[in-house]
Amino acid sequence: MNLPRPLLILAALILPGVASAAEAGSRPNLLFILAEDIGKHLGCYGEPLVQTPNLDRLAARGVRYDNAFTTAPVCSASRSAIMTGMYQTSIGAHNHRTWQWNKRPLPSGVRTITDYFRDAGYFTANLAPGPGKAKKSAALGVPGITGASGTGKTDFNFLTDGPPFDGFDWKQRKDGQPFFAQISINESHKGPGWTYARSKDSPVGHVDAARVKLPPFYPDHPVAREEYANYLDAIQLMDHFVGEVLARLEADGLAGNTVVVFIGDNGQCLFRSKQFLYDGGISIPLIIAWPDRRRAGTTDDQMISSIDISAALLGLAGVKPGPVFQGRDFLAPGATPRTHIFAARDRMDESVDRMRAVRTPQWKYIRNYYPATPYMQHNAYKEKQYPTWNLVKQLAAEGKLTPEAALFAAPTKPIEELFDLGADPWEVRNLAGDPKHAAKLRELRALVDAWVVESGDKGDRMEDPLDVYKGYNGRLPDEPEKKAK
Repeated sequence: MNLPRPLLILAALILPGVASAAEAGSRPNLLFILAEDIGKHLGCYGEPLVQTPNLDRLAARGVRYDNAFTTAPVCSASRSAIMTGMYQTSIGAHNHRTWQWNKRPLPSGVRTITDYFRDAGYFTANLAPGPGKAKKSAALGVPGITGASGTGKTDFNFLTDGPPFDGFDWKQRKDGQPFFAQISINESHKGPGWTYARSKDSPVGHVDAARVKLPPFYPDHPVAREEYANYLDAIQLMDHFVGEVLARLEADGLAGNTVVVFIGDNGQCLFRSKQFLYDGGISIPLIIAWPDRRRAGTTDDQMISSIDISAALLGLAGVKPGPVFQGRDFLAPGATPRTHIFAARDRMDESVDRMRAVRTPQWKYIRNYYPATPYMQHNAYKEKQYPTWNLVKQLAAEGKLTPEAALFAAPTKPIEELFDLGADPWEVRNLAGDPKHAAKLRELRALVDAWVVESGDKGDRMEDPLDVYKGYNGRLPDEPEKKAK
């Protein structure tokens, strides 16, 4: 662009992250694989019961991060944070599934990472079935053509100016144009993928439920064992489709100039995990592999928040985000590692709650703003999809739960929770009332208090209950039910 210097300066001010075509042409492609609802239950993370050869190979030629955490333990809120590099609580995207009926524009100055990539000359693709393409029918649980066919999921709790992606496949880009391609793989999300993973037709093996090592807050019951084994099977199926995507990258001759980033959107969809701020809900896998195999086979234990992924992706492309951006590029030379991460839970489906947490390498603090509300309040999704959830409720009514499981089934919850993760990795011994840990409690409490203020946390502004009711039921309470067509 032969622009006068004043116009170049103006362009830089208006469009942070813009790069020249020459610069863009020399930059790597980025393949961002986003798996749904998984913890670090991969072979490369030491899970002995699963076979995940494709992700294990990816980790072997890159870096496995051991302390990555999502900012929200559910998809639409966590993806809103990843897509913007901003805490979902800062941009009003904290309540689950708001995208279904009450999307709102992003606050002034907040942009999606695809906006930055597009300004920098990248083609942005959300890999998904396009017109005339055969597709993997997740709804039927029958895989067809996969390769670069993901779900196309864009459940962000905010509005965008125009489509957030340029297309559905990297083949749609101009010759020589670098791409940022996101693909969502949902086999590990509760649903038909789980059924298929456990079936005789599945392309992967089956985990023996008798060999599953259950957490101490689980009842040792055949229902719980089978659900846990099913989850591990689903991870194996997810890995199978990751392999197809990577094979497609190779077949298209793109692997030699593509950085591959694999991450989970939130923790595992199991009892006391997804939708909660224990590590089961916020701990996620993260693997980054460069085409030149730099840092091959290494591990990294620095603390990483999912909002940092966006900064790192932009940094890999040489793109700088604007001033309204909370993520940190942990891959940048001389980057200062985080000493702690924050996470938040707000309304999930129709279950209204508010929780905030801070986690350090050794400690976890959780603030429960509605202690009179039980952990296991009514949730239609959980009651339909989580057999162990219903089992625990049944055993609680019969007085047959272990003390660890009974804590989660209690009619109320404590205002504060404090866990020494070194001594108590399952987070079942709340030390908040222990005088020996009063100093640590005050320290972490102060961090959460400061974060809520500094980040502009919007979680204290309750939604209109009638809006929520109508969003989930399609009508107000005094309106007649709509007849199905």
